[in-house]
Formats: sequence, structure tokens, C-alpha cells
Amino acid sequence: MTSFTVQNMETVGLERGRNTTIQNPTWGLYAKRLADLLIAGLVAITILVWLIPLVALLIKLTSKGPAIFVQIRSGRNGEQFPCFKFRTMAHNPNAQFQQASKNDYRVTSIGRILRKTNLDEMPQFLNVLLGHMSIVGPRPHPLPLDAQYWNTMPGYRERYIVKPGITGLAQVRGARGETGKPYQMKHRVRYDHLYIQQQSIALDMRICWWTIKAALNGNPNAW
Repeated sequence: MTSFTVQNMETVGLERGRNTTIQNPTWGLYAKRLADLLIAGLVAITILVWLIPLVALLIKLTSKGPAIFVQIRSGRNGEQFPCFKFRTMAHNPNAQFQQASKNDYRVTSIGRILRKTNLDEMPQFLNVLLGHMSIVGPRPHPLPLDAQYWNTMPGYRERYIVKPGITGLAQVRGARGETGKPYQMKHRVRYDHLYIQQQSIALDMRICWWTIKAALNGNPNAW
């Protein structure tokens, strides 16, 4: 099994602040899309068909506001799309963007459970079916984060040459959650570059397995 460490990341040209151009990979794009459709379709008809109504009911019973949170995010080549999530915070349509942090008062009681187990991301299988996302890939960021780093962090925009994913190498290796400091985002971008260069169906399967294990154990950075 390959060991993904910071030392491996020198191969993507981000050490010492260097920029790099990642070529758009041509491996198995059709196979990846077919796998995405098959898995997302299976999840939709076996899990989402009952999970969405059940979780939506729990959310509605415990807090005011819509059960599904829709946020515009950046997709492949920077194209924007509506990203679906179960709402995990108190509803405030006029709130300014602010990343969730540890012990964030905005997170609801049911939302804390959803975030810890990654269940809040389950509606994104619908994004996969719609072609906005892949099951595995760099996580799509909210637009304010893109605006902050798009032109200032070397290699940041290159993470969008592939479709964003429900889960990714950065997330299963601990680079998930809040990125309030530039070094945290730089760490995530390095993992995203490494994934883009080494992606394969086999790697995607391993990342999915690591994601399931992390969800069962409780993600330490899922606030």
C-alpha cells in the first residue's frame, strides 16, 4: 500500500512555494464516470430514498429552516454549481460566510452527529448523478475560500481541473475541516495534487474504504 506523506508531495512541485501546471489526466475518464453513475445510482435507490426523508424530518423537528442546505461551490474548471448538504447549522440566510470551527455554537445537536459521521454529505450523491461531482476528488470549496486563495496560493486553481468529490485523499489523510490558516489550505492542496497525479480506480476504492472507516470511528476534524 502506498504511503501518502508530505515527502511524496515534492513530486507535485509545491515545495518551496513553486507553482506547477498539472496536466488534465486522461486515464479512464469514461470508466470513472460510469463507476460514479453506478455507485451513486445504487446509493440513491437503496439509501437516499429513505435516508433523506428520515434525516430531513429530524432536522425539521429540532431546528427551524430547510432540511437541505444548498451552497454555490466551484466545480471542474471553476464552473459553479449548487452543492447539496443536510443542514447542520442554525438557519440564518443573511449570515456572512464563516467556516465551522470546534465547538461552533451554530451547529445544531443533530448537525453535530451528521458532521461527525459524514452523513451531512450524503445528498451530494445527487450532485454526482447530475454530473456536478465525482465520488472521489478534491473537495469543492465555498466561493469565499476560492476568492481568498485562487490567485494567491501556488497550485490552488489546478485542483479544479478534475471534478470535485464527495470525499478525497486530503479528507481521509486528515486535511479536512477548517482551513483558517494558509498552511492548512496549502497542506490540503498538496494532497489534492497528489491525488490528481496518481488517481486510479484502485486508489478511489481505497479512499472510499478509508472514508467509511473514518465515518465509523468519528472524524476528529468534523466540527
